[in-house]
Amino acid sequence: MEINLISDTITKPTYEMLQYMFNAQVGDDVYKQDPTVIELESRVAEFFGMEAGLFFPSGTMANQTAIKLHTQPGEQLIADKYAHVYHYEGGGVSFNSGVSCCLLDGDRGMINAAQVAAAINDPEFYHSPLTSLVCVENTTNKGGGACYELEDLREIKKVCDANNLKFHLDGARIWNALVAKRQNPKEFGAIFDTISVCLSKGLGAPIGSVLLGTKADIYRALRIRKIFGGGMRQVGYLAAAGLYALAHNIERLAEDHRRAKEIAAVLSTKPWVAAIEPVETNILIFSLAEGYNDQLLIEKLKQKNISISSMGHNKLRIVTHLDYREVMHTYVLETLSKF
Repeated sequence: MEINLISDTITKPTYEMLQYMFNAQVGDDVYKQDPTVIELESRVAEFFGMEAGLFFPSGTMANQTAIKLHTQPGEQLIADKYAHVYHYEGGGVSFNSGVSCCLLDGDRGMINAAQVAAAINDPEFYHSPLTSLVCVENTTNKGGGACYELEDLREIKKVCDANNLKFHLDGARIWNALVAKRQNPKEFGAIFDTISVCLSKGLGAPIGSVLLGTKADIYRALRIRKIFGGGMRQVGYLAAAGLYALAHNIERLAEDHRRAKEIAAVLSTKPWVAAIEPVETNILIFSLAEGYNDQLLIEKLKQKNISISSMGHNKLRIVTHLDYREVMHTYVLETLSKF
């Protein structure tokens, strides 16, 4: 029994999802003639109370399109120092949009309104790049699956509005935040100019993200997606997986959250664990005590058929997901208890 806790991106479609994909009605989406893609875009947009959506092959392309949409070369965006758009999108911020990043030292990947206000460059001071966009991530990846409070996001939105800045949400794991905090998705739609949501992480689809915004912004995003090479043909087969995931896999995220917290409880009893980040969702980040080696722990767990990942500096990450079943969870808890 191989147990992969490296990421929630490793899930495979269930038999039921594959059947739903197999039976999808499709057309040429480059001509906007794929009915299943149109249905997915419409349904996700309605879910968040936004005007329109656009299907993408990846969350990175959706985020990069949003950045291109809201900025001009030479400008600057504000984000947390752990931001996915900075660390894990191949330098696309600079390559695709010619934009620099002002990185803030937030709390577990979350920034606040006061930090944003202090980081905005004077628009009359032409020696500094013009600040034009704020990007936040919810839940935070490197921040250990932390979730923003809606009121904190509203305060950042006020700063954005007062300074003529756009506000983008990298909502790759927004579904986890919605379940963990019991939040209304339409409240997020009322705050942000654009939101990207991922279908291939906690929801278990094999591929796909959706970018949400106004009809005007999504129309412009369609051209940017084309430039990035994101136009796809009979992609309704993949969009169908997203529709199935929306219908069946949101509420079950609570199971992933419970299991992550139970693993954290076991780790908290171990003398070789120095610290554990607060666990709110399905991501657990912990650091080893002095004298212990992360690579050695990873290797010893592999010998027990359990895979986790290193984040460097003796920090490790565990991510629970759809394919991590209860029988696996019991085995992991027992194995860690004996270490």
